[in-house]
This record gives sequence, structure tokens and C-alpha cells, in this order.
Amino acid sequence: MEKLLLVSLLLISVSVATSQPIPDPATFLRCIVREGSNPQTFTSAVTYIPTNSSFTAVLRRRIPNLRFDKPTTQKPLAIVTATTQGHIGTALACAGELNIQVRIRSGGHDFEGLSYTSTVPFFVLDMFSLRHVDVNLTEKTAWVDSGATIGELYYRIAEKSNVLGFPAGLCTTLGVGGHFSGGGYGTMMRKYGLSVDNVVGSAIVDSNRNTYADRVSMGEDRFWAIRGGGAASFGLVLGYKIRLVTVPEKVTVFSIGKTVGEGAVDLLVKWQSFAHSTDRNLFVRVTLTLVNGTKRGEKTVLASFIGMYLGRSDKTLNVMNRDFPELKLKKTDCTEMRWIDSVLFWAGYPIGTPTSVLLNSTVENKLFMKRKSDYVKRPISRTGLGLILKKLVEVEKVEMNWNPYGGRMSEIPSSRTPFPHRAGNLFNIEYVIDWSEAGDNVEKDHLARGREMYEFMSPYVSSNPREAFLNYRDLDIGSSVNSTYEEGKIYGVKYYKDNFERLVDIKSTYDEINFWRNEQSIPVRRS
Repeated sequence: MEKLLLVSLLLISVSVATSQPIPDPATFLRCIVREGSNPQTFTSAVTYIPTNSSFTAVLRRRIPNLRFDKPTTQKPLAIVTATTQGHIGTALACAGELNIQVRIRSGGHDFEGLSYTSTVPFFVLDMFSLRHVDVNLTEKTAWVDSGATIGELYYRIAEKSNVLGFPAGLCTTLGVGGHFSGGGYGTMMRKYGLSVDNVVGSAIVDSNRNTYADRVSMGEDRFWAIRGGGAASFGLVLGYKIRLVTVPEKVTVFSIGKTVGEGAVDLLVKWQSFAHSTDRNLFVRVTLTLVNGTKRGEKTVLASFIGMYLGRSDKTLNVMNRDFPELKLKKTDCTEMRWIDSVLFWAGYPIGTPTSVLLNSTVENKLFMKRKSDYVKRPISRTGLGLILKKLVEVEKVEMNWNPYGGRMSEIPSSRTPFPHRAGNLFNIEYVIDWSEAGDNVEKDHLARGREMYEFMSPYVSSNPREAFLNYRDLDIGSSVNSTYEEGKIYGVKYYKDNFERLVDIKSTYDEINFWRNEQSIPVRRS
């Protein structure tokens, strides 16, 4: 008995001596004080730990998804709201020393909350304070910090020019860092491609705190990877240099909704052949939402055809009446406006809203959210479309956005950037599952309905692999809790297709220790 007790005590002492203590907020803060060049300023104005009275407000500032804003959600050890590269370097040094994961947050719109949650000890490196936008009219370029929102970028461009814009997202509170690094589509992608197709430079910090201020110093491989491969797998992107695009002084927008009883199915049949092949100045999205039918208690689907033409209404009508006469678009359905005002239209603001609203960088009306995505490569039959709309009525709590490709999207080679979904795609599907009421059972119900709709769609969408869009992050399609290549390949080929292996090679070259990781990061290739 005495020998057994002695052996047990020895094992315990060895375990204590050899295991690394689990870090806590105070330990992290002490490291920041020790490593920082100006500890007092760093700790009082930049670093927040849970005992700080402002911690919760700073954490919640950019959490738009209430699924990850619960008392049970694991909180970071600290939030570092860096205002200088020195702050970033100090925080990364402590992450390495204490073996703490880094989660980089720009806008916080990651639908699975990976930029501000984790199941292991972590801290949030919040880019909120790094939001400078510098527009160069001579070069027709702009530098935009990763912490700026898409709305702020649009506003600063419009401040300088009424005939320049940028092909980025519809939601104006998206952070540039996450939006660009995942691809970033918008209403001008058929004309100019994705956001990343118009990125010409960048700056990045690696795990050793080295800063690479341009694409030459960081290397073309790494520059390629951070334009659609998820930059959080390769380093911390400080910002992007972008090429601005020409927009007319006036664009035209419209929105026409038709229910199933009003011929929505026939219109969707025609939309599938029209939307990807029409004039590339024209973008017509379809939204499918549940509405009340004509009979009491009846539900039906409303198909809304929401469009923008880069030009005046007369030209818009010419193109629509030539290519999609079945919609019967009239001049009274069209509204001409500046491109910057169309940004507000797509974001859901009433026509006439001041553009200064674009400077509001946080989401005011937060919801519980889940997203999924698909790609459609061949037209869905009329019968299939009817069954899809019937299923939407059945599942009740799922909406869809169908975004047409074609035009410039089909001309850019799939290997040009990590984003591979180019030629051969008619449109992308975004599954929208939003709800406002709290409760675990409510959440399970909504998530189950979203998965049910997703499974129902399998005969109509891409396969082998069933492709997915990184910016509609979806852990249902796979996750890599152990950061293994085998786990990573499951979701990697869905997001990146043939580009996945090149991303793994670049990751293995520049981040062999897998410092930059999350549940869907690019894995390191192990021998």
C-alpha cells in the first residue's frame, strides 16, 4: 500500500512539473505588461479582461449572431483592441508563450462565430480600431484597413468620387478583413468579379511578428492564399490595397415580387436561363420567402426579383424586355439613383436614407442566425422548382437567396484565387435561417429545419464535391478539432475544390507549427 501511494505521488509530481498550466486572464495580462513597450497605455486602453467593466460591451460590440452571445458561450481570456502594430506584436508574443489561440475579428459576421469563440483558451484580437480608408483618385485605388466595414469603405469612396465604386458585399457592417479573405461577392460581380479579384496589394503579420508590407515581401503564394483562402489560416492581414471600378453617374434598381399563384414557378424557370447570360451590367437576385396566401391560414412562397443595372432606366427596360419579358418590368418599377445610394437600397434602407448611415459599423437589430450554401450548375426543371417551393412552405422557417453568376465570374480561371466557383455555375444559393426568440429547443428546431431543406436540395445542386461558399461559414459540412489534414480535407474541397492542396502547401510552408488555426482553418500537411 505504501509503495502504491509513493508511486501515485511521484506520478502526480511529474505531471505537475511537466504539464503547462492552463492560462487565465491575469496570466495573459501579466504577459502583456511584461512584453509591451508602453504597458500602462496598453493595459488601460487596449486590453480588456473579464474583470474589466467594459469587457462585455467590447466583446458584444461586434457579435451580430445571438447564437454566440449567450451566458453559456465560452468567453475569451482577453480582448486586445489593437491600435498599432506594436500592440499586435505584443499580443502575438503572449499567445505563443502561453499557447493561447488567437481569434481575429474584423466585422464579426462569421456565421459560426469563429472570430470570437473557441472551445480552448483563446483571446480576441479585435481590429475595430484599425479602420483607416485612403482613396487615391489618381491611381483609382484605395488602401483599407482590415477593421473597416464595407459601408465605411463605400462611404469614403463616394466622398471622393461619384463615378468610382467597388464590387463588395451587400451588408454594410461586414468587416473588410473577413469579407475579402473569403472571396466577397456583391451586385457588381457579373461586371467586375469578386472583391478579391480587385485586390492588388496587402500587408500581413506572421506568427513571428514579422510584418510584410506588400505582396512582394510576403511572396506571391501567400498573397494568393489570403485572397479567398481564409486569411486567418495564414496570418493577420492589416489591410488591402484595392483597385476601384468605374460606375455610371446613375444606376437603376427595381424589385418585383410574384407568389406561386401569380406565376412564380414559370418566372423562376426563365430566370435560370436569363440571369447568368444577360448583359453583365445587370444583376437580378431572387429571394424566396414565406408569405400569407389568399386563403385564411394558407402559406405560399413569394419570389422577389431584385435587380440593378449599371445605367439608366431606359437601357434597363431595353435589356429586361429583350431577355426577361415575362417579368413585365415597367418604367414605374424602376428607380434611378447614384451608385452609393444603391448600396443603401441593397442593404434594406428606405430610399432617401442619408449615406452617413454607412458609418454605423455595428449591427443594431441582432438575430439568432445560421447559414448554408450551395451551387447550381444546371437548370432545375419546372417540376423540381415546384417541389422546392412546396418544401419551403413545409419547413416554414428557411428562406433562400439565389445569386446569379456568369459574365466576368465565368471568365476568371478557377485557380486565379483560392475561390474556385467560377465557370459552370449558374447561381449560388444562400440558405437563410434567422429567428428572434431565445431557447435551446427553438434553436434546435430552426437548425433542424435548415438541414432538412439543405438535404432536400441535394438532387439539384453540385456534387462530388457538394460545393460551399466560405463566407457562408457552415460547420455542418465538417470541422477540424484536431487540425488534421484528413479532417480539413472534408470541408476544404467543398470550399476550395482543386485549390485546397495548394492552400495546404502554402500553409505548411509559412505556418508549419499551425499557429493560425480554427475549426475550419487550412491544415498543415503532416509527413
